[in-house]
Amino acid sequence: MYNNCYAFWPLWQVPWCSTYPSNTQRDLLKEKLDQLQCHFTWGLQKEAIQSNDMKYRLQDSLKLDVKYKAASYNQLAFVNCIQGNCEEAIQNLKEAERILRENHKDEFERRSIITYGNFAWVHYHMGNLTEAQSYLDKLEMICKPLSDGPRCTAMIPEVYGEKGWSLITSSNSLYYEEAKESFEKALKEDPNNTEWIMGYATVLFRLESIFRPANHQSIRHLRRVLQLDSDDTVAMVLLALKLQILNQKKEATALVEEALQKTPDFPYMLRYAAKFWRLEEDVEKAIGLLKKALEIIPDSIFLHHQIALCYEIKLKQLIHNLFPQNGSNCEDQQKTDLIRKCKHHFAKVGEQRPSAVKPQLDFAHFCVRIEEYSKAEEIYDKLLKLVNISPREMQEICLKAGLFQKRWMNSESSAITLFLKGLKTEHESNNRQKCRLLLEQLLNRKLERNPQDNEALHVKSLLNEMDENSCNANGD
Repeated sequence: MYNNCYAFWPLWQVPWCSTYPSNTQRDLLKEKLDQLQCHFTWGLQKEAIQSNDMKYRLQDSLKLDVKYKAASYNQLAFVNCIQGNCEEAIQNLKEAERILRENHKDEFERRSIITYGNFAWVHYHMGNLTEAQSYLDKLEMICKPLSDGPRCTAMIPEVYGEKGWSLITSSNSLYYEEAKESFEKALKEDPNNTEWIMGYATVLFRLESIFRPANHQSIRHLRRVLQLDSDDTVAMVLLALKLQILNQKKEATALVEEALQKTPDFPYMLRYAAKFWRLEEDVEKAIGLLKKALEIIPDSIFLHHQIALCYEIKLKQLIHNLFPQNGSNCEDQQKTDLIRKCKHHFAKVGEQRPSAVKPQLDFAHFCVRIEEYSKAEEIYDKLLKLVNISPREMQEICLKAGLFQKRWMNSESSAITLFLKGLKTEHESNNRQKCRLLLEQLLNRKLERNPQDNEALHVKSLLNEMDENSCNANGD
């Protein structure tokens, strides 16, 4: 048995050494592993999923008491393995197996296909080839009566369904269409399964939040979930959020109130209910629900971020309602207290997860609002030094840090450097286009003032070179 976990250099391949079994034995095993249906064969690439971010979110969701915990532990095992934490991955898979045995006694074998596939892959990466083979043998016994395909694979609803949930959990919108297709395949064979209907509704909900279509298909499927399971309070609050968009406030409010009555101590539901009240501009109700959830899971990064945003809204409302001539000591104290609370909750996120880009950007924006520019600059500097974050996140950091330098620090040179870095980060996005637009505006302004400005001329030549390289790459 070998306990060293070699993490993917290149991906899915452990380097050979003299103590390992022969390459032939490893290659034969690898051929079988590639046929499995599990996280290691679903194309979830490390650079696409941002493993650190996913790990934190999975850990947070498990604290929030999500419904499908076995799937979360399966995915957490995958993340731990690609990070080199194979022993931890094994423990995650043992926990997934335990949950499946407890919650799905009659369907355990069908439900365990992905867990056993993950077990086989993790043991392979650890060099435990005998253990890996033993899990392949278990899979063959399970899958043989279920499928005419490869002996260790059975394309059944349970496999399609968990694949769909895993692709959603990646939080990379590039995988949402594939997740949608996976749930459609699961529902084709098992049309009344609430788990797959809920997954399908969830991915539609996510896609609709991105593309904002006129027709909200997720509503029909969320209603179907509630027809089959009237106690699914997450479906209730998601449906309420959809109806809120369509201005069907009466039914939306009734759904949220019913969900709060049925599962008043369910943190995963409470966070969506809080979002509903925040969007209704009833910030006090939102804060009350978030505080309640924090009492249950006091170290939840998501909850601390959301409550900080609520206090920031209260601060904006207070400042907006104040007139300079009507200021009072009481109002000043309220303002000071709200600033302190915002800082406290933003700081909690930073302490537990310094690489959380969105909350840190929100914190920097808040610091600008209260004119603490040195603190905002410190946050942006830390974010710019982060490694292992997605190109999309780096572009957003560069854009917002550049705007900060331009608007509040009056440093055109720093802004140009940051916008250029965002533009050079290769990922097509709106933020990249904004970096380009703002960069060109700054360069044109500098050249209007001084046609011989060396910095502006140099960056202009870089932009021309980038355009030429892009044209050549596209064959134009």
